[in-house]
Amino acid sequence: MDNPRTRSQIRRDAQTAGTRGDIIEAASALMREHGYVGTSIAAIADKGGVAVQTIYNTVGSKVDVLAAVLAATNDGARAAGLSATGLGAGITGAGNPGSAVRVLAAWIADSNERAAPLNRVVNEAAGLDPEIKELELSMAARSLHAYSEAVGALRSQLGLRPGLSDHEAATSIWALGHPQVFTTLVGGFGWSRETYENWLRSALPGVLPTGRFPAR
Repeated sequence: MDNPRTRSQIRRDAQTAGTRGDIIEAASALMREHGYVGTSIAAIADKGGVAVQTIYNTVGSKVDVLAAVLAATNDGARAAGLSATGLGAGITGAGNPGSAVRVLAAWIADSNERAAPLNRVVNEAAGLDPEIKELELSMAARSLHAYSEAVGALRSQLGLRPGLSDHEAATSIWALGHPQVFTTLVGGFGWSRETYENWLRSALPGVLPTGRFPAR
């Protein structure tokens, strides 16, 4: 027979998870619309239908809330196939160097398009709070790690130059596909998603020295 206390704890855990999810969803929507500075804990509480103290008890400070929003966004990206493992598998399954470059360009464009609103939030807040600056650096490190995992597949498909280290290759891709570049070209200069992705297809072979020249 089930222990009533165990069932009660399960219900409480489910309620806490649901409340936390509501808080994160509300914070994500508000921060995307108003930015980090323009979003208060009180506003998050109001939109999430919870008390202010519940946010502190369930998630933590405003910085903790932003970190939770970013973690939820990363989980969503992985669920959509935008993981380092998925990138490597896509490149490995490409039939030729041109296809491998197209897979990489599409992955970068998808990732940046999905993350662009929150990247702007983090960039805005990083200059105001050292903790958020650390979050920004952690995001950059995760991105670089994703490209590092894909380089082995790229080396096989593109025939990368001997002597070019995986770290050097990953850093070159990371710099070209940096979210700030996407934000400037698409958000600032008005490029379309298609134009941005086509530019990546043209530019990527130039930062990855190889004896093969994949067609766009």
